[in-house]
Amino acid sequence: MTTTLTIIPARLASTRFPNKPLADICGKPMILHVVDQAVAAQLGPVIVASGDPEITQIVRSYGVPVIETAPDLPSGTDRIFTALTQFDPDGQFQRIINLQGDLPTCPPAYLQQLNQLLDEDRFDMVTLACPISNQKEAASPHVVKAVLSIAPGTYITESIYFTRNIVASSDGHYYHHIGLYGFKRSSLEQYISLPPSPLEVYERLEQLRFLENGMRIGVGLVNQAPHGIDTKEDLERLRFLLHDDPIITS
Repeated sequence: MTTTLTIIPARLASTRFPNKPLADICGKPMILHVVDQAVAAQLGPVIVASGDPEITQIVRSYGVPVIETAPDLPSGTDRIFTALTQFDPDGQFQRIINLQGDLPTCPPAYLQQLNQLLDEDRFDMVTLACPISNQKEAASPHVVKAVLSIAPGTYITESIYFTRNIVASSDGHYYHHIGLYGFKRSSLEQYISLPPSPLEVYERLEQLRFLENGMRIGVGLVNQAPHGIDTKEDLERLRFLLHDDPIITS
């Protein structure tokens, strides 16, 4: 059986929400909620790729392996790869799940779905998307749209493009890209060896480097996006939704 390693990249420097991984949610730092969701998926080991000593201390005291990485790495994918090569230099893990450190309510089932998508040999990387239900979300540059070619009744497809702009998919709908990724190790190694691509730089979307270099990204459809925390307003909204209940639904 192919073994899977889940890596959670986290750093304190954020333009819109500094110290975000340490934000309190129901008495526990956000990063530990993310860890709990990853562990609940039961895919294999879970580690945190930390960019700061404060994160390292909290996660390590929680009993979870931490790999310290330079805080100024250019991207989350670089942080993932750095942690992978330090934690597993011998290549035991050939599947890597990248769970963003600002998704404290990410359903474990979504991580399991990513892992299942990696069974499809035609994809180099896999991710998730869900339908966008309102025009405000579709127009927001903060919501990344997955441009897809979807036949009726299809729940797995190949990505055509990702953008912050308004571009409908083949069925006329907009799809919210969910920032979860599953990599084949060989594809991750190839990605890191390539320079940033023109569209990646223009759109500020790392996944476009895959597409611009002829790599294939599989997309699984889910019903809704987890509550990502990009701003303090997002955090307050989540706290309100949870009603101070310490149990985050999975």
